[in-house]
Amino acid sequence: MKKSSINQIETKHLNVEFHNHPVIKDINIEIPAKQLTAIIGPSGCGKTTLLKSFNRLLEIQDDVKITGQIVVDGINIMSAGHNVPDIRKKMGLISQKPYPLPMSIFENVAYGLRIHHDKNAKELAENVQHCLQEVGLWNEVKDRLHDPASRLSVGQQQRLCLARAIAVQPEVLLCDEPTSALDPIAAQQIEKLLLKLKKDYTVILVTHTLRQAKRVADYVIFLYFGMVIEQGPADEFFNNPKNPETKAYLSGEIS
Repeated sequence: MKKSSINQIETKHLNVEFHNHPVIKDINIEIPAKQLTAIIGPSGCGKTTLLKSFNRLLEIQDDVKITGQIVVDGINIMSAGHNVPDIRKKMGLISQKPYPLPMSIFENVAYGLRIHHDKNAKELAENVQHCLQEVGLWNEVKDRLHDPASRLSVGQQQRLCLARAIAVQPEVLLCDEPTSALDPIAAQQIEKLLLKLKKDYTVILVTHTLRQAKRVADYVIFLYFGMVIEQGPADEFFNNPKNPETKAYLSGEIS
């Protein structure tokens, strides 16, 4: 299947400051739709800050200054008058550690459906089953849907959080190092799921692991000290890097 060349998200001269300290510096990027974009770079380079700017989650923190544009589906979401909850509904966020809600497995997935969609009990059950099937969890939990989600393994909890995210039908999945707290087998399951889900969602993955980015990315953005050093299709980025800092990062000279 041919990939779409349409960009889901673009930033134009995006700057983010915390307590007058620049973290993101004049970033101009393009994130293609229905592909998996990996954001890579050393610890503290601004990867998570960039990711959370896309759903305006940064604004819940004190003393944050954001300038520039974040264009989603052709609309600058930083301009006045936008409904922030609607923006966040478009963006499902998956954190480093899974955070299931303190309720049953079923209700974790149903939670967003109850808020955003008017569904009867049959439709709700069908939707929950579909989402759990999408993340490969249904067969593991179908006989204990009303058990607390906290009883699941960490890997299962992360897949449950992914099911909860896709239940409200977002357009974008924002994944902040979603495998960093998982064992290798559970991490591999999440990687496979993200590769599967990109057919229906734009997936943006922050990762500190170059090997992971090489395995899964269609497009790569390399951040260093809050600036975009290089971006482009994954094959070109890894096989023919153009910037000296990119070459040094890929070779392990800087980390």
